Amino acid sequence: MDDLLLSKIRLGIVSELLAADWVAFSELARSLEASQGNLGAHLSKLVEAGYVEEVKTFVNRRPLTQYRLTQTGRGAFVAHVRQLQSLLKETS
Repeated sequence: MDDLLLSKIRLGIVSELLAADWVAFSELARSLEASQGNLGAHLSKLVEAGYVEEVKTFVNRRPLTQYRLTQTGRGAFVAHVRQLQSLLKETS
């Protein structure tokens, strides 16, 4: 199991990013119903691990931080899901 993906919020982040090109921090906070501080801490761990890429820009003089899943993150998610499926087969 991937320890980084055992967290509900981190797994939610990766799930949100799977089907999207780039997702804004504010969109993630809204969809995951997470506080900005909590979400920021979890995103930092995913960025440090190379699972998520972060880009900071300005739009109309307002900061915009966006995230996307990396190939490493996608691979880790797929491996994590396979391990969960394997566990389910063993208990059936």
